[in-house]
Amino acid sequence: MSLRNSFLPRFVRTASTALAAGLLLTVSIGSVRSVVAEPAAAESAFQEQADAFLQSYFAARPMLGVSLGLHEYDGKLTDFRRAALEAEDHRLRAADTQFAAIPSEELSPSAALDLRVLRLAIARELFSFEDAHDFDKNPMTYAGALDVNVYLKRNFAPLADRLRSIVAIEKQAPALFAAARENLVDPLPKPKVALAILIARGAADFLTKDLVAAVKPVQDEALLKEFRAVNAQAISLLQDYANWLEKERLPNADDSFALGPERYRKFLEVSEAVALPAEKILEIGLTELKKEQERFVAAAKIIDPTKPAIEVFKDIQREHPTAASLIPDTKKDLEAIRRFLVDHKTISLPSEVRALVEETPSYLRATTFASMDTPGPFEKHGAEAYYYVTPVETNWTPKEKEEWLTAFNRYTSDVVSIHEAYPGHYVQFLHLNASSVSRIQKIFGSYAYIEGWAHYCEQMLIREGYGQGGDAVTAAKYRLAQSDEALLRLCRLCVSIKMHTQGMSVDDAAIFFHDNCYYEPKPAMQEALRGTFDPGYLFYTLGKLEILKLREDYRKQEGEAFSMQKFHDAMTDHGQMPVRLLREVLLKDKTAWEDIL
Repeated sequence: MSLRNSFLPRFVRTASTALAAGLLLTVSIGSVRSVVAEPAAAESAFQEQADAFLQSYFAARPMLGVSLGLHEYDGKLTDFRRAALEAEDHRLRAADTQFAAIPSEELSPSAALDLRVLRLAIARELFSFEDAHDFDKNPMTYAGALDVNVYLKRNFAPLADRLRSIVAIEKQAPALFAAARENLVDPLPKPKVALAILIARGAADFLTKDLVAAVKPVQDEALLKEFRAVNAQAISLLQDYANWLEKERLPNADDSFALGPERYRKFLEVSEAVALPAEKILEIGLTELKKEQERFVAAAKIIDPTKPAIEVFKDIQREHPTAASLIPDTKKDLEAIRRFLVDHKTISLPSEVRALVEETPSYLRATTFASMDTPGPFEKHGAEAYYYVTPVETNWTPKEKEEWLTAFNRYTSDVVSIHEAYPGHYVQFLHLNASSVSRIQKIFGSYAYIEGWAHYCEQMLIREGYGQGGDAVTAAKYRLAQSDEALLRLCRLCVSIKMHTQGMSVDDAAIFFHDNCYYEPKPAMQEALRGTFDPGYLFYTLGKLEILKLREDYRKQEGEAFSMQKFHDAMTDHGQMPVRLLREVLLKDKTAWEDIL
């Protein structure tokens, strides 16, 4: 066993998340009025146009609306028929043309920023239609479309009402899979076909076991009877889809998953407003990877200079809780991390409400290790935030239990909690909800900002002294655990660029993970496969590096008035826009805006 044991969870949850991001803006624009030139009229007309846009946006992407807390879209599913998708592509282009005609100089600074955020969102969705080919070349799009988890994990309505929404969605399964067969054209990328088969069969298993168990408390027998019928049909359709892909499409599939240099350049631009060439980002990534490997070795030598660094990390993995103490220990340690933030004035906490530490629900355990589940910014009911930790299962072998618990060693567990909760995603959520930014800026999030912030927090908090307590060896163990997480994200950056612009194969990508962040073959291959459909996983590191550069530029600007709390509050109080745009908000010197790294 090397640094990461082979019993880690699969990446299906990540796949569905990436697909949700890829489908973010499948919208119907409807009729949109032109903006006139007068300043007051321009502002008013833009707001009216943007409101119409958002209404149509959620109407065509209803499951995203539900996840954000807009429950007028409960029970609805995106229309994936080819004619509907072609109409969306046409309307998106029309909307972009009309938004481009708006005189941004006549808008308030906030509205002008909204306009840029909207145009980036439209560009991302046009990319998914016309460059990434998410609807005609990616069978994963359809395999994960019946994801009804939001109706189970959030108590925004009585369970019977949520079940009615699930029934309504499952009734649309025949149209969904008919559209999939019509839309997908050969040759399909082999990795995406193989993953779609796994996702479809996993979804069928979820509907068969976990969904049925989750709705047992419902007392309405007529509703349950209807549910059993449509659920059985959905299960059958998922299984048929997986079999069809395996028999009809996999034999003709090829390795054409790569975006290529030009589309990758466009991907960076429309995703994060990044104009830096991919080869330059790769050069920076490889340099940082070498530095991080050196930090890993240096930390290991402090702990035990007689052993190789990998063996030292294996040793600290054995310092883990028992199966029984896993949840209580996580709660205790999470409170200690929160207390550190308060005592050291690291960032303001807008609420005293804690994230609730719970065992991961059974229907999510196959796909997650630890995760933060926060409600959408518009959720009025069932607004609790849960920090889920996946426990060992009673039917596992002793070896499997031990392997699982090593990933929850004292040091890695705290680093993960920093990423997911304090001051990572949960504090990010608290600031977003408390901020006065516009509805648009609360809806549209940047991958690099959201994940870059959480990843930045891991390094920042350890370097600020969390967990050290004056003990050099303990401090080194925390640095080793944090460095392990950084190595993975750096490898993702390098592999994303190499796979999509330089012809790196999946097998070679797996070797890169094995050699550079010391993963065993199985998880290394999983990471390589993720890169085929989620090139944006480079944004963990790219976002972190952008934030570190912004912090230094902000420090220079503020001089003696700078503090970590001031910077972190400013970072998280301005929505979730790309860091490139955030530079323009926080920095006064226009010459510094483009210098992102």
